[in-house]
Amino acid sequence: MHKRLRKRLKRHSGDIMQAVIVAAGKSTRTFPLTLTRPKPLLKVANKTLLEHNLDQLEGLVDEVIIVVGYMKEQIMKQFGMRYGKLKLTYVIQKEQLGTGHALQQVEQFIKDKFIYLQADDLHDKEEFKQCLKHSNSILAKKIDDVSTFGALRIKNKKLVEIIEKPDKAAPGFANTACYVLEKYFFKYLNKIKKSKRGELELTDALNMFAKEHDVHVIESKLWITVAFPWDMLDANAYLLSKIKAKNEGKIGENVTINGEVIIGKGTVIKAGSFIEGPAIIGKNCEIGPMTHIRPDTAIDDNCRIGKTEVVDCVIMANTTSKHHAYLGHSVIGENVNIGAGTITADYRHDAKNHITIVNGKKVNTGRRKLGAFIGDKVKTAIHTTIYPGRKIWPNLGTLPGEILTKDKVE
Repeated sequence: MHKRLRKRLKRHSGDIMQAVIVAAGKSTRTFPLTLTRPKPLLKVANKTLLEHNLDQLEGLVDEVIIVVGYMKEQIMKQFGMRYGKLKLTYVIQKEQLGTGHALQQVEQFIKDKFIYLQADDLHDKEEFKQCLKHSNSILAKKIDDVSTFGALRIKNKKLVEIIEKPDKAAPGFANTACYVLEKYFFKYLNKIKKSKRGELELTDALNMFAKEHDVHVIESKLWITVAFPWDMLDANAYLLSKIKAKNEGKIGENVTINGEVIIGKGTVIKAGSFIEGPAIIGKNCEIGPMTHIRPDTAIDDNCRIGKTEVVDCVIMANTTSKHHAYLGHSVIGENVNIGAGTITADYRHDAKNHITIVNGKKVNTGRRKLGAFIGDKVKTAIHTTIYPGRKIWPNLGTLPGEILTKDKVE
């Protein structure tokens, strides 16, 4: 941030600028990946969602208040009390009673104007700056169908109303759940009652607030929300599209590397491997020999990927796939062992979008290519075939030659 703008913000808010990140929810829609970790600790491009948000806030605010709940100890242990120059303060939401309830928990810590966002969304620092130019503002994204989001009614670039999940599919501006608000907003927040679904909705307070105060609408060009496991693939691809090549590893003979590829310290790329960027490989990995890594792939630290083809995947730390496997358009957890000949099928013969089951209901993923979602410490046996969009719960395994046509939850 320019020094002049930062001084102006500090004069407005006293000693410090603050942000609030809500990171308390359980997120059953991202099972099996969030059975063993809170969603803010899911990694894309080898960084957690929470890290990506803190990176964007650094230089704009001094303190970040993180509302935690589900598996809170993991977040607090990993991040401690500081992140770079940011002071971190944790507030525990003992019961998850809605977004309004989450923000109510931090009222006593708020000095004045603050940024509010959710930990499972990705935003851009420049858009935060645009929001901060106003006393109160909301970040909105123009999309083709707002029926699954909060739709904004706007007049003269100011918020009139947020309509939660409109009945009809239609293009419009969606609520990204990113706001800049003055402290007097809490006066309205503390008036709201529970909604029909039994929660205190932050949007109810915003609707009351917008009747009496100007809330400027800022259009977002980026906003990526990780609501389902396959959203991680979109977020990962976007972030990888921004990287620049860097090699701190050791490259063997007859290795071909094309495009922007990051290779971490202590990693060895063995003979005959072919890597197409954008891609990122973490520290102390063993890749190859004869491995084919295709674009939009992120491989975290301490992985061993042998004669395997990988494309558009997020592979978490300490995972192994050494023998003749195909992993495509998939998210694979930590400490997973992929058996020889394992294949994640990823394309329908009729070329239609993939449908998968989430919380017992069929969901259209909007993707024509979709692989598997594999929890931590899973072991697939030799010649396992996994149908598109299927999920394997943590600590489970497959039998030799098994064809997985349904989610494996026990």
